[in-house]
Amino acid sequence: MLLIKTGGPAMAEEWRGYFAEFRPSMRTASFDAPEATPEEAEYALCWEPPPGWLASLPRLRAIFSIGAGVDHITLDPTWPRHLPLVRMGGEETGQRMGEYVAWACLSLLRNARHFALNQAVARWEYEPGEFTARDRTVGIMGLGTLGVACVPMLRGLGFPVRGWTRSPKRVEGVETFAGPAGLDEFLAGTQILVCLLPATPETNGIVDARLLAQLPRGAAVVNAARGAHVVLSDLIAVLDSGHLAGAVLDAFEPEPLAADSPVWSHPKVTITPHVASIARRRERARFVTDAIADFEAGKPLPNLYDPVRGY
Repeated sequence: MLLIKTGGPAMAEEWRGYFAEFRPSMRTASFDAPEATPEEAEYALCWEPPPGWLASLPRLRAIFSIGAGVDHITLDPTWPRHLPLVRMGGEETGQRMGEYVAWACLSLLRNARHFALNQAVARWEYEPGEFTARDRTVGIMGLGTLGVACVPMLRGLGFPVRGWTRSPKRVEGVETFAGPAGLDEFLAGTQILVCLLPATPETNGIVDARLLAQLPRGAAVVNAARGAHVVLSDLIAVLDSGHLAGAVLDAFEPEPLAADSPVWSHPKVTITPHVASIARRRERARFVTDAIADFEAGKPLPNLYDPVRGY
């Protein structure tokens, strides 16, 4: 049995329909539905589960996050750490993130925010742009599943790509840097910085004034990870100073972004509402169903969260 905790009864019914399509024999129910039997639940698919709920399921074998992040689960001090916790994945999740990052980098390259502001006031202003993709190196902070999925799309557009990770990692077609010792060199050669880091205490506030100052003048920033990675006041200050040319931001802390936040109207900032890598529900149900089938066949689960590393 799979219990689902997300978005209310109507959304839970939609999820149930997809799971019925992929595995008719598996019983599914919204976590608070009358037909739910918590004592029989073996799997949980959830977003922001109530504190203590996961720990109350005596037969639980694995936990699936509806999104790529899992901090909405691990913030509960009682979550059962002995159980596997799976970050959302699947081909479409990576495809969506690759599309988003490619779009964001192209938008910054061709100054899309400037044209959007001009369109809003019917201003015709000729500005062809100074660079092509070949002239702007994209530096990805975080080369996990989603970071790696961005590489072929960016390279296909002509962007040179480099990456930074906590520990050394090889990725085909990417110049890689690792650890504190490699960060300065990574930043110095990055014209578009893409943050795809996991949410950990070490990455909280990592994109701050000191880090942004190490980017070349005229560089830009894309954050498609977590809002807590970016010190928003520092980013605004660096944009206002003229050191950075622009930013595309998909995640904020807290969310939703407050209506009076200065970034809504900032002329150098494009905002999206945390949608970068959200696959369609049907495809996420397919990922969970396939993972459960493999797990029950004795195969390892994908995208496992490691409590020691924090991601």
